[in-house]
Amino acid sequence: MKIALLQLNLTVGDLEGNVELIFDGVSKAAERGAGLCITSELALTGYPPRDLLLNADFVCRCREAVSEISRRMPEGVALLAGGVDLNHEGAGNPLRNAAWLIEHGAVPKVFYKWLLPTYDVFDEQRYFEPAENINFFEFDGVRIGVTICEDVWNDRENHNGRRYGSNPIPQIMEMNPDVLVNLSASPFNIGKQGTREKLLGDIAGKYKVPVFYANQVGGNDDLVFDGRSCAFSAEGKLAARGHGFKEDVVIVESDCSTGRIEEDDFCEEAEAWQAMVLGLRDYLGKTGFSKVVLGLSGGIDSALTAAVAAEALGAENVTGVLMPSPYSSKGSVDDSLDLVKNIGINCTTIPIDKLMGQFEESLADTFAGLPANVTEENIQSRIRGNLVMAISNKMGALLVTTGNKSELAVGYCTIYGDMAGGLAVISDLYKTLVFRVCRWLNEQGKGEVIPVAIIDKPPSAELRPDQKDEDSLPPYDVLDRIIELRVEGHKAESEIIAETGFDTETVQHVLRLIRISEFKRKQAAPGLKITSRAFGTGWRMPIACRFTG
Repeated sequence: MKIALLQLNLTVGDLEGNVELIFDGVSKAAERGAGLCITSELALTGYPPRDLLLNADFVCRCREAVSEISRRMPEGVALLAGGVDLNHEGAGNPLRNAAWLIEHGAVPKVFYKWLLPTYDVFDEQRYFEPAENINFFEFDGVRIGVTICEDVWNDRENHNGRRYGSNPIPQIMEMNPDVLVNLSASPFNIGKQGTREKLLGDIAGKYKVPVFYANQVGGNDDLVFDGRSCAFSAEGKLAARGHGFKEDVVIVESDCSTGRIEEDDFCEEAEAWQAMVLGLRDYLGKTGFSKVVLGLSGGIDSALTAAVAAEALGAENVTGVLMPSPYSSKGSVDDSLDLVKNIGINCTTIPIDKLMGQFEESLADTFAGLPANVTEENIQSRIRGNLVMAISNKMGALLVTTGNKSELAVGYCTIYGDMAGGLAVISDLYKTLVFRVCRWLNEQGKGEVIPVAIIDKPPSAELRPDQKDEDSLPPYDVLDRIIELRVEGHKAESEIIAETGFDTETVQHVLRLIRISEFKRKQAAPGLKITSRAFGTGWRMPIACRFTG
């Protein structure tokens, strides 16, 4: 029997659209002789549906969609579709995370997810009750064990980060299945596919059973899904892998004797680039925007953001705004214009020196006798924020912010100024990774995308004469390592000092900045998740906090 992995770009809440995407995938798979089609987790609702699941009408319509699919299914083909079901037991949470087995004319069968994650971006115990029965069925002479996403991530021997007391895999294997399938909605982060393939391959080899993994693709809010649906033979060898970052229908024989393995680029720079392009394109498309506006400073962050936008939407749909002040160097203006020429976006220039003068005049009496400080720097940023927001409103274009993870972590950004906008495209890229992605982009055979002068010059906000980022912050390689160990590694101050050898004062300074900047991040635009822990859905730190360890 041929099994089809339907790797689809689904939209949260678009029940009709998701049903049509699923049917299109089933039709393509049936034409190629597939007997069983498998979607990703919660494919009918789109993932993650979050508090839409608290809406009784939404849940009812999701279950009605299962009946509609059953009526339209072609003869001889079965579909395992991710969806939602009521908890008919009464006790516990009202819903279950379901995999519906749908055939033409047959009463749908349903299987439920065992392991419900509550870490990082996940909060499934808010809505769902876990499974109680073994998920198993037989179709066309093939015995099939069913798992949903997290169910395969707790195998005791193969995954060191075991979070649960139970493991559904051994119990399913007692039924002696011919194949094990997994409906997944696994968000992207750099390097994750290697972890997935090691896990799935180990399970296949350990239990001597082919494993089939169907993953979602596309962007939904801050999350990006990279697809890369795959299959492993009973020997634990990779037998098939779908495209990364685009839709696909992957057909594999149930014994994994045939299947295609798509080429992929797993370097960090390529993965980050593809995730940002897909995430921005889908964020706009799924929220009703078609154009983008952003401020261009002559710096590397706005340059990379503009390049991502041009790739995602087409250069004709991107407008860069230059807003030079008396402190803006001629080089920065020229570098911005070179970038505009290289990527072909629209551009407008609005000097802010007169506006700065008007603010100074208006505040003169109130500020009399007080020295100039960061207040005046923030006013410049907020003037620019007002201008690009006005252009966004007038043009109906989404304003995207240009700050990186390093700046967001330590508050080196201005709330209501350069933080203004609807999506933070590079907010999960450390500054050092921003430089690496720009260099990688220039090496892809398309000529110079990011002007070399932008890459080579020392980073500066240019809000006062001769300002450099390192006037206020440690060198970015030091800063980024401290942030990474704290945010992604959850390391304590003493552990960071011991691991890096950095001086205590520097580490304490950075950790203090991270702690006191939480109020800014709570008001920041949503940012695309690229690393294992982003400042977004999965970051839940208190603002009023006195712990300093």
